[in-house]
Amino acid sequence: MALVDVYVIGRGADGGLHALTLRRATGRSPGSWEAVHGHIEGGERPAETAWREVIEETGLTPGRLYNLSRVESFYLHRMDAVALVPAFVAMVSGTPAVTVSNEHDRAEWLPIAEARGRMAWPRCRRALDDIAELLAGGDAGPLEDVLRVR
Repeated sequence: MALVDVYVIGRGADGGLHALTLRRATGRSPGSWEAVHGHIEGGERPAETAWREVIEETGLTPGRLYNLSRVESFYLHRMDAVALVPAFVAMVSGTPAVTVSNEHDRAEWLPIAEARGRMAWPRCRRALDDIAELLAGGDAGPLEDVLRVR
């Protein structure tokens, strides 16, 4: 099984980076807060999946997409398989209104530090730390040519 994580990031009214947090409504882990997650469909590249999943789960179209230079592994005990999960950052302008999919029942934009405390999965907290470091200025600075996907 191939999956992606996508962290939707915008600039709040305070000028700082804000992360979109989504609360699960159905399926696995209802009530937990997370980032955008999705399954890579046949023939898709991970970055294409990340772009598609942001649109499907939030109604937002990213302005830029970054490879977070992070791949997490996750053991799926029911399938007795290990998933490798590349992480992406979808940058949007401001903190726009979100249209959540049926997977989620709530969405909130939070400053990175607050979002970090909200996330249920440790891998999400680690990714937000990387985002705060790598994209603090709103882009990847000298790493832009390596990390920017789209």
